[in-house]
Amino acid sequence: MDKSRLSVRDMTWIALFTALLAVSGQFQIPIGPAPITMQPLVVMLAGSLLGAKRGVISIAVFIGLAAAGAPILAGGAGGLAKVVGPTGGYIFSWLLAVCVIGWLVRKMSHQGQISLWKIILAHIIGGILVVYLIGFPWLVTYLHLPLNMGTVSGSLLIFLPGDVAKAIVGAIVAQAVYRAIPALRPMK
Repeated sequence: MDKSRLSVRDMTWIALFTALLAVSGQFQIPIGPAPITMQPLVVMLAGSLLGAKRGVISIAVFIGLAAAGAPILAGGAGGLAKVVGPTGGYIFSWLLAVCVIGWLVRKMSHQGQISLWKIILAHIIGGILVVYLIGFPWLVTYLHLPLNMGTVSGSLLIFLPGDVAKAIVGAIVAQAVYRAIPALRPMK
């Protein structure tokens, strides 16, 4: 069998995480131009559990569906204008985030085992740092916001405590899933 082809199991996991990403955006706390959702947690889990390749496919399917008008973005929004709107940088950053998380988890694992702190580190680097480095400049540029401490604290730092909590919870969930479903363990 060709290693580049996806199995039915792979496609099922990809579809599951696409659906989880859609559902996790339906519950939001609107606090300015970017709402608080559980989507960063799902992105972190996609990177940890699916790895880079399957994770990217899952996120790409989500973005394609959202751009086509499916009401799967935060609060039930959809359409190309929403995908490339103020929060578009965050949405597109998820593609790189799952790659970084998947790569780091695989590199830091040893015989399918990885410590909790290493998963947390992968989530912080890929799921927070990468996302913020792409999403925040996009938001500031799109909305023509001044780059001052008020903007940084109100549009970036306000999300940090929740995102760190999501990184920790995601790592705990990932380790539990590795124990329950050994096929999802990271292998070098």
